[in-house]
Amino acid sequence: MLDVRFLSGIDLFKCLPDACLEALEKDSNVLNCSAGHLFFQPQQAGRVLFVLEKGAVRTFRTYGDRKLTIALLEPPAVFGVMGCFGQGKYLSSAEALEASRVRMISRCSIQALLECAPDVTHKLVDLISERCVHFLHKMESLARKSLIPRLATLLLEKAEHDVVVGMTHKDLADHLGVHRESITATLGELRRAGIITIERKTIHVLHRGRLERASQE
Repeated sequence: MLDVRFLSGIDLFKCLPDACLEALEKDSNVLNCSAGHLFFQPQQAGRVLFVLEKGAVRTFRTYGDRKLTIALLEPPAVFGVMGCFGQGKYLSSAEALEASRVRMISRCSIQALLECAPDVTHKLVDLISERCVHFLHKMESLARKSLIPRLATLLLEKAEHDVVVGMTHKDLADHLGVHRESITATLGELRRAGIITIERKTIHVLHRGRLERASQE
């Protein structure tokens, strides 16, 4: 049985009466999946709203053999919103980054919820607008920046105590939507400049100030 406090902690479902939350639980299904599970792809017919309860999920778009990460989601989070409205098609892909628990709420259940709780409609519009703005800002950032500033920015975001752990060249490439070979070459430039050192799945930032300057070029 789903603890209704979990759903009530998500902005989309806040302030809903317990009866509505219990109805969502009754009409939903839980999927326990492993890393790499693909929930949906662009233009696929949307029948489900997904609620991430445990694990991590990435939404992305694919361009050729490249993946552009749109968002990295941690629980509690809602995804697949566009599949429940309008033409009912997903506009991106979503995959599990690790073993995850995801609750799937049918499109019919969401439509019924909107009829009995109109305030949810406004929250859904706000959520869709927020994600569209996030995507546009990301695209603008990609258009403005060359690879060195973009990679420097990503390393600064991921570094803890000036160390980036657990990310391969492919992981970095997927985050930035570029080829792995391009990441390898750019990391090599930063290493030769004495800004970083590279070990297996570990990058040490030697000169944070210089890396910050590189991120602003």
